[in-house]
Amino acid sequence: MSIGLDSNHAALADSVRGFVARHAPSAAVRAGLAGWVGGELPAYWPAVVEQGLTALHLPEEYGGAGAGPVALAVVVEEAARGLLPGPLLPSLLTSAVLARHGDDDVRKRTLPALAEGAPAATALSAAGLSAVPGDAGGYRVSGSTEPVLGAAGARLLLLGARTPDGGEIWFTVAPNPAEGERVETTAGEPVDHTRSVGSVTLRDVALAPDQLVAVTSAQVRAVAAVLFAAEAVGLARWCLDAGLAYVKVREQFGRPVGSFQAIKHKCARMFVDVQTMAAAAWDGARALDEGDDQLALAAAGAAVVCLPGATELGLATITLLGGIGYTWEHDTHLYWRRAMTLENLLGPTSRWQRELGELVRTTARDFDVDLSGADPAFRRRIAGILAEVAALPADGPARRVRLAAEGLVVPHYPRPYGLGASPIEQLVIQREYERAGLEPPMLIVGDWALPTILAHGTDAQRDFFVPGTLRGDIEWCQLFSEPGAGSDLAALSTRAERVEGGWRLTGQKVWTSKAHEAQYGICLARTDPEAPKHKGISYFLVDMRAPGVEVRPLRESNGGFLFNEVFLNDVLVPDDRLVGEVNQGWTLARTTLGNERVSISGMQHIPTALAELAGTPGLAAAPADVLRELGETFGPAHALAALALRTTLRSLSGLRPGAESSVSKVLAGTLATRVAERAMRWTGPAAAIADGPAGALAQGYLTVPPKLIGGGTVEIQLNVIAERILGLPRT
Repeated sequence: MSIGLDSNHAALADSVRGFVARHAPSAAVRAGLAGWVGGELPAYWPAVVEQGLTALHLPEEYGGAGAGPVALAVVVEEAARGLLPGPLLPSLLTSAVLARHGDDDVRKRTLPALAEGAPAATALSAAGLSAVPGDAGGYRVSGSTEPVLGAAGARLLLLGARTPDGGEIWFTVAPNPAEGERVETTAGEPVDHTRSVGSVTLRDVALAPDQLVAVTSAQVRAVAAVLFAAEAVGLARWCLDAGLAYVKVREQFGRPVGSFQAIKHKCARMFVDVQTMAAAAWDGARALDEGDDQLALAAAGAAVVCLPGATELGLATITLLGGIGYTWEHDTHLYWRRAMTLENLLGPTSRWQRELGELVRTTARDFDVDLSGADPAFRRRIAGILAEVAALPADGPARRVRLAAEGLVVPHYPRPYGLGASPIEQLVIQREYERAGLEPPMLIVGDWALPTILAHGTDAQRDFFVPGTLRGDIEWCQLFSEPGAGSDLAALSTRAERVEGGWRLTGQKVWTSKAHEAQYGICLARTDPEAPKHKGISYFLVDMRAPGVEVRPLRESNGGFLFNEVFLNDVLVPDDRLVGEVNQGWTLARTTLGNERVSISGMQHIPTALAELAGTPGLAAAPADVLRELGETFGPAHALAALALRTTLRSLSGLRPGAESSVSKVLAGTLATRVAERAMRWTGPAAAIADGPAGALAQGYLTVPPKLIGGGTVEIQLNVIAERILGLPRT
């Protein structure tokens, strides 16, 4: 998954990728290393301008194409993926800052030249330069900046300087101005050999008022964080591809090393990291079209996730490649060096973590979907129905019965059970639920049972089970896992033997949530012990009150009784409770409806309670540590929400989702663990008393395991990613 979301972005990415491959192959990049670090303008630079890469994002009135910030991020990502050398990133950063924050005079004076390819550079802080008031509202500036990406060779510089009153100014200036004033750029010996990094020295340079730009260091850094994050994604994607290509062909002990589970899990986690980075960078890019508060949040999140992420991916790739990767001749270290440079120029990461931690205590990131294109008549009808439902008694079945009758329990189900709602209609319904102050009914395991019954059940099964479940008369449990068959359902041993009038089930199920409350359970049992593992399984609907069904609660480590073990002692299941064909249960268990549920579900992962806890007086942890860890937690939380939003937008556009579900499972489990453990640890000794005010935080940590185990462990998800998505060989 790249940063781009639609077909236009995909076409743009292909175009940039082809351009970089033609003009900057690895041999050419290496041949020019000495020139890149000194700020030498690449021979292909006119082609960059002709391709429109320097102008794509700028408004049309200033010579741009008005393609928007996500298109800009796609260009930066693909250029980095091909390790394009030269001043593209610092030039794009400068024009993006001036386009967002410059007034009309500044934009008219600077953007046309930048669109036409004038190389530029922007400092990332006002440190090192001092400004004192000069004549006619101007300033005089002296000093030397911190390292500036692309300083050597730049024809326009955007710099900041500190003023005597503790403030700062930002201004544009060109090297080699009029005689008697000096602006000197000095190229250093950079870690990244493909671009210049150096300082800028000003010696009593007089600034006119029209050189001033109404921007702050924080605003400059926010734009820089977005573009640096986009570049980090491109670097990380190349690293992942390089590592995967190698482990698929490198053999040890007679088989590809990519078949070893340790390598598969490492690659899968790298893939999850890249997807997380892409979602965070996309969120940052779209925020360039939003207000400063939202941009600050998204940019800080992108910096927290992407900048260290690319550096770590570089090192992880080298360890995948082994000795061959840790040689000068291999390109991995060039990508690693660039990632390190990005992180260091904009760092330290801990500063971004603290900044994000401070921001999330007062501001919420907006992950809403624009539904202005929805049918107003449909919205009014749904709003009217839900208003009537809200007026019904809340403590009886009337609300649920009415919702079921209107098709609003699971709106995407086909009529008469649902409305056959399109993706945008589903989101309208969700929004109207919120406005009416109603919670949509949750089917829990019914969300697994009903799609299978609708797709493969008989008319009688559909008529009995679907309406009853939608009305709330029937609750379900899932009788899949066994003591010897957890995620590996093909190993299940519960037997179903043919008898007169039906099937007799014998076996034990475990980790069955809601079995003590459910009226029916969906059950997989082996009907042909001689068939291959996945072929001899059938799908049954078991009456949980039938003779021979024994439910025993399992007390968990947190003291609760969510799970149960279920013993099936010669339980008779009638023929009309077999779903589909005999021995086809494995296929049925994987059924989902073609018109799948669409929701804006990412917000459920935003740990707002953790942000509230961070502001509680008297925490045992130091305030600076709390802020840093809060920001470190919210970075991936926002990325997870952005991932969910991307999935929703894909559905609205008619596109199929990609690897988001498996990635989200891994991310959600990691996030749940991090949130629970930090809440507990911030509290310190008070969390040792279970019945005290802080005891709930320890209880929350004790409740983490089901989130990591239920629905398939994280390790199983890593295997799925490695084998089904990345194409690594099975063990």
